Amino acid sequence: MNLDLSGKRAVVCGSTQGIGKASAIELAMLGTSVTLVARNEEKLTAVMRELDTSAGQKHDYIVADFSFPDELRKKAERYAENSVVAILVNNTGGPTAGLIMDAQPSDFVTAFSNHLLCNHILVKAFASGMKRVEYGRIINIISTSVKIPIKGLGVSNTIRGAVANWSKTLANELGPYGITVNNILPGATMTGRLESILQSKVSPTGRTFEELKQEMISEIPAGRIADAHEVAAAVAFLATPAAGYINGINIPVDGGRTGSL
Repeated sequence: MNLDLSGKRAVVCGSTQGIGKASAIELAMLGTSVTLVARNEEKLTAVMRELDTSAGQKHDYIVADFSFPDELRKKAERYAENSVVAILVNNTGGPTAGLIMDAQPSDFVTAFSNHLLCNHILVKAFASGMKRVEYGRIINIISTSVKIPIKGLGVSNTIRGAVANWSKTLANELGPYGITVNNILPGATMTGRLESILQSKVSPTGRTFEELKQEMISEIPAGRIADAHEVAAAVAFLATPAAGYINGINIPVDGGRTGSL
């Protein structure tokens, strides 16, 4: 099985924490040169120092805020002028939790821009390079809500579904060029976002954080919450030559929690 990514460059978004950071670490371990993307330069430099560095690996970063898509586009296009990006990991912090009937129209617009539009901007910037080398891996970190909507995540459920269908359409168009497009659907993973979601339910329910956490665990056949590196391992595999015939699919990494195939 060919898992060697030596000589390839990966751009990993949201890579200063959680699944994004874990994905950057895993990809570096397989030999990639990693370009970290996030808005906090201090955190970016700290993560960059944690990455494995073997012969030929050169890690760097792009400071970008997905709230400003035009600036992201300019930075991505400028970067693509000098570097061929073979692997793109689209990963953005999820929309605020809440009932869909409580959401304002602007909430959907903001989430659509942060997720789908920024993903698309990055693909358009880097796809030409992928086509030239006949190798590309576009991996989107979204949510199991594309299979079954998650209660209390109205805006997220809506936007994640849009990203999933964008991804499938893109996979059909880019497949002939040796480029695959797949979605990772994390289940309950111990990240800042999960803690925020659980914490948001404490006051409305009158229950403790630990009670809510244990209730979530009780719904997971694996009997535990995932570590971010377990999700990142799936990301890393999809980036490798070994995964070249896996294209246009959703892969739940959720310990069996999602109630559908």
